[in-house]
Amino acid sequence: MLRDTLAKLSELHGVSGVEDEVREYIIKEIRPYCDEISVNSTGSIIAFKKGRATPENKLMICAHMDEVGLIITDIEENGLLKFASVGGIDARVLCGTPVRVGDEKLPGVIGAKPIHLLKDNENAKAPEIKDMYIDIGALTGDEARQNICPGDYAVFDTDFGEFGDGLLKGKALDDRAGCAVLMEIIKRDLGSDMYFVFSTMEEVGLRGAKCAAFSLAPDMAIVVESTTAADIPGVDECSKVCRVGGGAVISFMDRTTIYDRGLLKLVQRIANERGIKWQFKKGVTGGNDSGTIHNTRGGIRTAAISLPCRYLHSPCGVISENDLNAVCELVYSLAEKAAVSK
Repeated sequence: MLRDTLAKLSELHGVSGVEDEVREYIIKEIRPYCDEISVNSTGSIIAFKKGRATPENKLMICAHMDEVGLIITDIEENGLLKFASVGGIDARVLCGTPVRVGDEKLPGVIGAKPIHLLKDNENAKAPEIKDMYIDIGALTGDEARQNICPGDYAVFDTDFGEFGDGLLKGKALDDRAGCAVLMEIIKRDLGSDMYFVFSTMEEVGLRGAKCAAFSLAPDMAIVVESTTAADIPGVDECSKVCRVGGGAVISFMDRTTIYDRGLLKLVQRIANERGIKWQFKKGVTGGNDSGTIHNTRGGIRTAAISLPCRYLHSPCGVISENDLNAVCELVYSLAEKAAVSK
């Protein structure tokens, strides 16, 4: 089941540049269904599955494996760890957050100066990452250095789970949800040959997808992502962009891509004909692997289908299971049609 696959993927650790744990799991799960699997020098998985026919268009479907996280920059003599962010993280969500640190996944908690010790000018603003630390329970720097060194990573320590009316919560839903969709499609009967890319380092500059797209040189690409849903109190209607429960999200433009107009019309028509719930991303914020795929080599026709997610790039995101299923069905339907369309 798609939800079960996402549950497993969400709880794996894979900050940008160290996606090994995620990559090993995905390869193990998809190997029985693929004709070829390779890992390129940036760590991205490139999987090929034969369909019933060789299509007119070489198609690449892409989702990224990495998640935002933290990297240790220094160990203080009191045993506390200084850190920087890997990918875009809002510092306001970090204080008190449990994390796992280093290869041994040591438990830790993010802290900052207590509120009762703040000066008046500090009390009026949120703490910055440079003023925070991770506490792993070490009493001295030497004790902390026995298990941790600068360059080690920390990830949010969040359990995946169901709650509310058909909602799911967990970390790294951006973009383990996309990875789960690709894994589900790989297991299905395909009408056409397709390439599937599980890319690395999207959160730090769309790096893995760029290399994969260059080597594959597809005619078309579909990027499967999670995108910010701002359907919460205090946000103007025109700024909510997309809604959890509103279905799959179709983008016409963002900060990195103006999407192919032909594919944009095709995906809308498919969704309407097949009764798949969908919504436009009503804004041009953010970006995804499309930004580097569409302008690789001589250019690649690209579409993006996204999952609306509240609290993106935080310790815990929230999605709708119905939206997740809608994204899967729309990506599958678009892939089958795009592979053979002009």
